[in-house]
Amino acid sequence: MLARTIGAAVTGIDAIKVDIEVSVDWGSGFVIVGLPDTAVKESAERVRCAIQQAKYDFPGKNVVINLSPADIKKEGSAYDLPLAIGILAADEKLSTDRLSRYMLMGELSLDGTLRAVKGALPMAIIAREMQLDGFILPRANALEAAVVNNLKIYGVDNIQQVIAFLNGDIDLDTTDVDTRAEFARAQGQFPYDFADVKGQENVKRAFEVACAGGHNILLVGSPGSGKSMMAKRLPSILPPLTLSEALETTKIHSVAGKLPTGTTLMTQRPFRSPHHTISPVALVGGGQYPTPGEISLAHNGVLFLDELPEFPRSVLEVMRQPLEDRVISISRARYATEYPASFMLVASMNPCPCGYYGHPKKQCICTDYQRSHYMSRISGPLLDRIDLQIEVQPVDFDQMSSQQPGESSATIRQRVIAARNIQAQRFQGEKGIYCNAQMTSSLLHRFAEPDAAGLDKLRDAMERMNMSARAYDRILKVARTIADLEQSERVQQHHIMEAIGYRNLDRTGYFTTQPLL
Repeated sequence: MLARTIGAAVTGIDAIKVDIEVSVDWGSGFVIVGLPDTAVKESAERVRCAIQQAKYDFPGKNVVINLSPADIKKEGSAYDLPLAIGILAADEKLSTDRLSRYMLMGELSLDGTLRAVKGALPMAIIAREMQLDGFILPRANALEAAVVNNLKIYGVDNIQQVIAFLNGDIDLDTTDVDTRAEFARAQGQFPYDFADVKGQENVKRAFEVACAGGHNILLVGSPGSGKSMMAKRLPSILPPLTLSEALETTKIHSVAGKLPTGTTLMTQRPFRSPHHTISPVALVGGGQYPTPGEISLAHNGVLFLDELPEFPRSVLEVMRQPLEDRVISISRARYATEYPASFMLVASMNPCPCGYYGHPKKQCICTDYQRSHYMSRISGPLLDRIDLQIEVQPVDFDQMSSQQPGESSATIRQRVIAARNIQAQRFQGEKGIYCNAQMTSSLLHRFAEPDAAGLDKLRDAMERMNMSARAYDRILKVARTIADLEQSERVQQHHIMEAIGYRNLDRTGYFTTQPLL
């Protein structure tokens, strides 16, 4: 007999329908076709044991399984459940009346219990698009899939429950989530706050500008000056995720298997901080079985690279294209896929190998050549893509011991949100443009042209500092953000001057003879 069950395969961050056709006929053997990977092929023994634990006999016949479409690679252990149900249905031990109305996905243990799978959210989305009655999956993934409305989500513990439900013997409880209520409840919860930061007002201001416009930022300072500590507080002043951004971000983490058990929807912008030993593939994504990399996991959030010069140059250079295009295209011999990568890059580094160049109290022991060589680990094109380059000086004792709290993240965040609202109205008709950092050259001419005095200051800075055309665009974008924070319609001279002040690494001789102070 022939039976069909419905599953899904994840490609990129989306899912496609997979028809699982099972034929049980006279003979002997067990064959799976349709480009299954090793994990799918190994499902035979898991399925056999799970069926026996459910008090059914595994058919002693020839079992042929086709995963359609046959030209799409099927990966992972999530096909165990639909394979087992299909085998029982084809062996006439299970009613087939409901099989065409439900999607089934889940990994089986040998005792028949169901384990969590990757990509439950995009699978639920495709199930809704197919207008199925429901989606049956492991209970550990139920809350994640229940984010999708207008689809019944059934979280189950074992294969026995699935069999009884499909036979009409029991009713399963649906998992329901009030997505908007959950989303609103967790919006303002952050483990770190800028109120704890003593001093460093210039760095706080730079962070505010960066968050208001979505700009990349580099912190340069001696060890212990607070670079990492302040970077960890950055998500607390970023504008909250919109519901569509949260859904897209959750999909990426679902596909990568990074969602904690019991998570419904990601409500806070991601903060990713990979170690400097990371490989290029781990950063951008891909691999033998393609998964999103760190830059995609940081989508709609922050990618923090601590000790930037310690990262291999090959790793840093692969970021140049996604920093511009905000998407990463991965092409291999066997596949081609695309992951979103609209992230805010935050990096930190010491000013020299010893770390104390420009320190007010400690003497640097590095030569000019050593400082230059240290800086050369970061290419000029990558530095050009970093809008704000900030010096971080150590905090003196009086500021450190002060009991006066600093300005809270909530206060700074309100100003950032106000500036982002201005940008949302400005770019309302522009597809894919949501903040100043994403402006194209034509948009710069329309919205970021400075006044005459500002243009003179910018011309003078460009000539003195020998900056590139990309740096020119970056300065205008930052100046436009500073003007938005002041709710100024026109970019003025003092906006340009502040934006130029954030291009410290463009100064001639910065890492040779010119001190930081």
